Amino acid sequence: MGLKGSGKTKKLVDLVRSALEQNSGDVVVIEKERKLTYDIPYQARLIDASAYGIGSYELIKGFVSGIHAGNYDITHFFIDNFFKIVDDKNEETFAAFLTWLDAFAEREQIDFVLSVTADPENASESIKKYLI
Repeated sequence: MGLKGSGKTKKLVDLVRSALEQNSGDVVVIEKERKLTYDIPYQARLIDASAYGIGSYELIKGFVSGIHAGNYDITHFFIDNFFKIVDDKNEETFAAFLTWLDAFAEREQIDFVLSVTADPENASESIKKYLI
């Protein structure tokens, strides 16, 4: 989480590369548009979320669940510019989604990393506990 221009996407790309080097499982990267095509190694599955009309938390939950249901070898999900994919920027709704995502990640043994454009200083404690 950080303000625009704070290096979130660069850090996410570095984490993707690290995940590919250190793990034998599959890595999925979801972004709003195909801006990371040349930054993400070809071994990662890069998905353009704009092609699927995702805009709500329920749709992103179904999208992530569906991708996982089709491939149980996924060890990492990375989602870049989360609030460009999901329209609702309400902090309580976002915190509830993170709680769902945390439970899903633990149950399925998957690591999730989201980049979010927002001021981390203003985030609630229920969101801050997920910050890296």
